[in-house]
Amino acid sequence: MNMELSRRGFMKAAGAGVAATSLGAMGFGGAEAAVIAHVRPMKLASTTETRNTCTYCSVACGIIMYSKGDVRKGERAELVHVEGDADHPTNLGTLCPKGAALKDFVRAETRLRQPMHRKPGSDRFEPITWDAALDRIARLMKDDRDANFVATNAAGVPVNRWATTGMLAASATTNETAWTTFKVAKTLGIVGFDNQARV
Repeated sequence: MNMELSRRGFMKAAGAGVAATSLGAMGFGGAEAAVIAHVRPMKLASTTETRNTCTYCSVACGIIMYSKGDVRKGERAELVHVEGDADHPTNLGTLCPKGAALKDFVRAETRLRQPMHRKPGSDRFEPITWDAALDRIARLMKDDRDANFVATNAAGVPVNRWATTGMLAASATTNETAWTTFKVAKTLGIVGFDNQARV
């Protein structure tokens, strides 16, 4: 068979061949998809799936965490895999390098697992309970508000300002939580209020 092939035709055919083999090598071929479909359920079959939000930045990507060990049976759950949540509207299953490495962050030996407090004059932090930490925060806020709250300005107009304490809210929350947080801050009279999403 004798076939005439122009230089342009050859380049088109070569380009199509390179594109097809590249897509196959990247996992878009049928064989790779079949292997992934078979192996993936086996890998995660005995794990507990938990949906959550990535803790790194204000984008608030959705993640799925897989852990082994049933807490309901008294076992300790150990995180074994983290991936992006394909059903989450923010990231649609994608994760940045930090989010993809969340498993190492969660399982790090240096990660704080409880509140720490440094007493006045001390050179080290000591662990305290969550109840003690929240009670201390509430007490310090109350004392500061009582000492610095401004009910009226010089002209006698009610202003209800508390300018010595600020609040930075997290952006990885629902709209309802963000609205409630803002209302609490403004009800207390806090002037300095910002959100991580704006930063």
